Amino acid sequence: MMRLGSKVIIVGDKFEQNLPVGDHGFVIAYDRNADNAFDYVVRIPALNKHVFVPKEDIELEEALLQKEAERIEREALIDFALATRNESLFKKLMNGGAEEQSQETSKDSISSSDFVKQVNLRAWI
Repeated sequence: MMRLGSKVIIVGDKFEQNLPVGDHGFVIAYDRNADNAFDYVVRIPALNKHVFVPKEDIELEEALLQKEAERIEREALIDFALATRNESLFKKLMNGGAEEQSQETSKDSISSSDFVKQVNLRAWI
C-alpha cells in the first residue's frame, strides 16, 4: 500500500478516464470501499484535479527510477563487453547471470576467429 503523499507516475489508464500517462501525481487518499474498483485518490497537478485510480495504473516514482537505472546499467555493460570483446561478460549478461555450460565452451579453448565463425553460422541459419 502506498503512503499518503507519495509521488507516483501514471503508467496506465485501465478505465479510460483520459489520464495523462507519464505525468506525476500525489496519493492523497485511499478508497476503502470494497465494492469500488478504485484503490487510490490521486492529485494530478497538470490537470488540477483529483482522480480515482486503481493500483495498476500508478507506480511509485522511486521504483520507476530504479528500474530505469538498472536497464541503463545493463545496456552500458553490454556495450562495454562488445567494445572490449569480453565474451564471458557478454554471455553472463545475456544469460541473466547464470553461466551456461554448452558443448562449445566445454572444449579446452576456442580461438576468437572460430567463435566469430560459429556466431556467423548460427546467425545465418
